[in-house]
Amino acid sequence: MEAGEDTEEPPLPLALDTFQVSEEFGFLLPDPLTELPGPYGPWMDIARELPQLITSRQLRSRVHQMPELSTQHLRGREQLHLAHLVLSFITMGYVWQEGEEGTVQVLPRNLAVPYWEVSQALGLPPILSHADFVLANWRRKDPHGPLEIENLDTIITLPGGESLRGFILVTLLVEKAAVPGIKAITQALGAVLQCDGDTLHRALEELAGAIQAMRAALRRMHDYVDPEVFYSVIRIFLSGWKDNPAMPQGLVYEGVSPEALAFSGGSAAQSSVLHAFDELLGICHHHDTAAFLHRMRDYMPPAHRAFVERIRGAASLRQHVLSSGDERLRLAFNRCVSALTDFRSYHITIVTKYIATAAARARARRAEPGARAGPSAGKPPAALEDKGTGGSHIFTFLKSIRDSTREGMISA
Repeated sequence: MEAGEDTEEPPLPLALDTFQVSEEFGFLLPDPLTELPGPYGPWMDIARELPQLITSRQLRSRVHQMPELSTQHLRGREQLHLAHLVLSFITMGYVWQEGEEGTVQVLPRNLAVPYWEVSQALGLPPILSHADFVLANWRRKDPHGPLEIENLDTIITLPGGESLRGFILVTLLVEKAAVPGIKAITQALGAVLQCDGDTLHRALEELAGAIQAMRAALRRMHDYVDPEVFYSVIRIFLSGWKDNPAMPQGLVYEGVSPEALAFSGGSAAQSSVLHAFDELLGICHHHDTAAFLHRMRDYMPPAHRAFVERIRGAASLRQHVLSSGDERLRLAFNRCVSALTDFRSYHITIVTKYIATAAARARARRAEPGARAGPSAGKPPAALEDKGTGGSHIFTFLKSIRDSTREGMISA
């Protein structure tokens, strides 16, 4: 190619691969590794048995017998992500093995030190986050088969059986459905720079369609996740040690810091997808909500966080549409905002079913004489009944986000 031939089409302001975003998989880690190198066999052995070790109350004793392994044999992002996934799941099982009334105050050195080192290498916090739980925790059953739930499985699991698998994989399919919308971001910003109305209109239509597809994917939660199992068994393992009454002091990472550290649990607010869409569309969330969302960006892989921040710093799409006076662009922009509002309303419906209604049932069971435990070996958690696993007051938070999204519409 001649040097001047590529000057006809200016480069887009955002090249996805420079932010570790995949053209095919979006923010998902493409085809994650499922095995660590030989020296890390002790971690993998425990990780493969986690559900049984936790329900039989044997995980903590197994961790205490685990050798302290050096992280120096880990090579490349994929190995580091798998190590972080494995150590995150072991840590959550270790902390919550006895339920919220039997938590620990110290994560032992042989787990805490390598976990901290891997976290530092990836720029992730030393706790299970969306980046581990969903983005890096999937594999195809048939390597050549489609990215559909029947051909997918998790790499590491926890108590919760098929409902946990369904919760992870349906969330993964929501991430996958977002991919055309992620690509539309770069097209839209490029079109704004070039004042190309036709390309911008196509990009906005693509974005609205992707958000609608995300909502359709989220609907599958009903088919694969039992609300009682989610609330009584799964949810506690997503809980963190920040803003959690069950662990008000946080957690000491032995060999890392003598002071207890506090980190939020896994949350959908840690997904980069909706942050990216909000920044593109210029959605302004209310103060407390915006502060929580901004803090959740610390739980994203740094490259994905940088992608979101780059969109924030780009030319304003909203201002461009307003100043263009183009009714077709205004309608397409509003279709995106409307689709995002609908998605957030539907997320509230899901949370009502899986948390609020399930919590009310758990309270009723606890009030019964001679109440038995839930489906797990322990009692359904009570500390976070009105909060998300990230520590936010869940319905106040979700409704605030939904309402401020709706306010992003451009009136005629």
